[in-house]
Amino acid sequence: MLKKLSDQELVQRFLEGDNASIEVLINRHKNKVYTYIILTVKNQHLAEDIFQDTFIKVIKSLHEGKYRDDGKFLSWVIRIAHNLIIDHFRKEKQINTFTSEDYEADIFNSKKLSEGNIEEFLIREQIINDVRLLVNELPEDQKQVILLRHYGGMSFKEIAEQTNVSINTALGRMRYALINLRKLIRENKINLTIS
Repeated sequence: MLKKLSDQELVQRFLEGDNASIEVLINRHKNKVYTYIILTVKNQHLAEDIFQDTFIKVIKSLHEGKYRDDGKFLSWVIRIAHNLIIDHFRKEKQINTFTSEDYEADIFNSKKLSEGNIEEFLIREQIINDVRLLVNELPEDQKQVILLRHYGGMSFKEIAEQTNVSINTALGRMRYALINLRKLIRENKINLTIS
């Protein structure tokens, strides 16, 4: 049965013409890839578009022989998704691209509201938005580590492999990203507490 095969075996079968193999691969990894995208872009419609574009690019790249088996198929797919997200944000020149209608729908349908105070919820949302805007001002290598670590849930070892640097370099980038974020928070006089 296809579901018992490794990622590499499924890739090989797909390249040999077995289209069912790619469906198994997509189904195997779709939740992690989609979660990474939605946590990064915070917009369901945009996340769905980027998710679709990611797997279109995965299929195209597989056909073009751009995937080297190193046992890291999921990391490779997340890197493609990450690059598509960065491309999108570069085009949009902003980190948050949700519409007010999406935001209103989220506010009024949120489970958090029934459990807490609306003011706290709105402040928390504002803090998250402020921090995301500041992350966008970081140098590209530091921003990438923050996104992969905090939104992609990757370990520093995985981040190092994905970005082709040593673990020490990935850790250093995170350290500098946090230092720079603290500096930006002070400069912009952003309050990160819910009082």
